[in-house]
Amino acid sequence: MTTTAQRTAGTGSEELVARAGALVPLLRRNAARTEEGRRLPEENVEALTEAGLFRLTVPRRFGGHETDLRTFLRVGSELARGCGSTAWVATLVNVSNWVVGLLPEQAQRDVWGTDPDARCCGVLAPSATSRKVPGGQVVTGRWGFASGSLHAQWASLGCPIVDEEGRQVDQGAALVPMADLSIEDTWYVAGMRGTGSNTLVADEVFVPDHRIMSVTRAVQGVYPTEHTDEALYRSALVPVLALVLAGPQVGLAKAGLDLVTESLAKGRGISYTFYEKSAEAPSTQIQLAEAAQLIDTAELHMLRAADDIDAWAREGAPMPFLSRARARMDTGYVARRSREALDLLLSVQGAGSFAEASPLQRVWRDQETGSRHAVINPGISTELYGRALLGVEEQVTPLI
Repeated sequence: MTTTAQRTAGTGSEELVARAGALVPLLRRNAARTEEGRRLPEENVEALTEAGLFRLTVPRRFGGHETDLRTFLRVGSELARGCGSTAWVATLVNVSNWVVGLLPEQAQRDVWGTDPDARCCGVLAPSATSRKVPGGQVVTGRWGFASGSLHAQWASLGCPIVDEEGRQVDQGAALVPMADLSIEDTWYVAGMRGTGSNTLVADEVFVPDHRIMSVTRAVQGVYPTEHTDEALYRSALVPVLALVLAGPQVGLAKAGLDLVTESLAKGRGISYTFYEKSAEAPSTQIQLAEAAQLIDTAELHMLRAADDIDAWAREGAPMPFLSRARARMDTGYVARRSREALDLLLSVQGAGSFAEASPLQRVWRDQETGSRHAVINPGISTELYGRALLGVEEQVTPLI
């Protein structure tokens, strides 16, 4: 059995990315089983745990890596080369763990004090009602699309914060043990089937004040953690929550490139043409090059945004509004360019890409589904960035 100390030893950026890359063959082998079971196989969960890849954003104080956002994204991208659903769950667990790191020390100890490998999932939408009681709030609600909830011990859930008279005074995120919640099996979808993004249900669950974070203040960069010297937990809230979803997008596009390149190496021809080897056709060469360039473009934008967020966090200064808006723009741009790349790769591979036996169709469905997440929406991201560039005060969303 690998110990906690062994899992967290030698945890530089390149080491963590290499650990993710080493899991790609396993994740590929299990990808069909992940989809059919509509959850991650325990073999995947154990492999990620043993590699320390659920601890990317856990504070070092609890044996975590406390890595930067650039590394986080590179790990997510690498995992998606093997399985989109696994990469998505790892991404959402790690970003939810990061949210726990924004909370007071007492809340962090509630999660990791007795179980250093505890995992959190999360839904920010405040689809709940609250009732003020001494020492906290009593929360009742339903939260859809809780990715990773089948493999988590805690959940961070959006809720209103109300006063004694029942008036809403703030919007919050409540940290709740999964033991206090039930899961409704609602995740029946075309892609990302293995993420288990089901619906969480709370019925009169008490949440103490120390486990409730003001989302309004957090959007402004004000977090309740006492450990203000830890740069990772000074990162801008919405840019992080949005940008982390770009990692699987880039990785899925890379998975498509891997699969098509491997297929071309086998020397198959192009039906109804004189090309006995598709790789010899200029059209194939051009489309493959264009797809690779689109993937590079997506990755460069992703990493630029990550570096920007990391730099402001290290500086300890609030990330400027225009920079936050650009990070949202970059997130949508990554999704758009990744989809375009995969579209080209499907054209190279031809109609055979959509055979059930072809892993390429699963990669395509996973990307088409994952890239439609609400905070990725390229149209909204472009609109809000354009308004920010023009200095228009009225925005289309508070989540910037």
